[in-house]
Amino acid sequence: MDLAHARSSALEAAEDLFYARGVQAVGMDEIRAASGVSLKRLYALFPSKSALVRACLEARDTRWRAGLAAHVDRCQGSPEDRVLAVYDWLHTWFSEPGFRGCAFINAFGELGAADASVADIAHLHKEAFRTYVTGLVVDAGQPEESAVAYVLLAEGAIVTAAVSGTPEPALQAGRAAARLLAPTTVT
Repeated sequence: MDLAHARSSALEAAEDLFYARGVQAVGMDEIRAASGVSLKRLYALFPSKSALVRACLEARDTRWRAGLAAHVDRCQGSPEDRVLAVYDWLHTWFSEPGFRGCAFINAFGELGAADASVADIAHLHKEAFRTYVTGLVVDAGQPEESAVAYVLLAEGAIVTAAVSGTPEPALQAGRAAARLLAPTTVT
């Protein structure tokens, strides 16, 4: 197995195991068995479990944000519809088998206090999401400072869906976002 394939196999196996069971519950030997990468090669690629966790989160961030952006970019509606497409995408994500919430929140909860690099990656992911949503909200004619409400609706939906085991919070958050986007009538 060449280096690139070994790295890819190790990342995929580790990410699946970490997301399904939690970082601290998974040992490097389990990742070795699931990936087919020898322990020696695994440690050559990732000198520590922390390095592997960081690499998994970085790969997930890239994939997650690209998936969201691609979904929103396919939206042919108004700028307001593009904001609402975020919640449609969340509903699709929440409906996937094995959904366990946000990997960044999960990893931060497990390791954030003990591993500053994991905390940094979680912060960067959340900041990138906030920036992305802010751009959509501003494009929809809303003030930049109102974007925090849309982000909190999404983040709350992520946590609530993980805890409740249903994708419904994405739809609820989407309906709330639609009310925020609706023009208000001044009398």
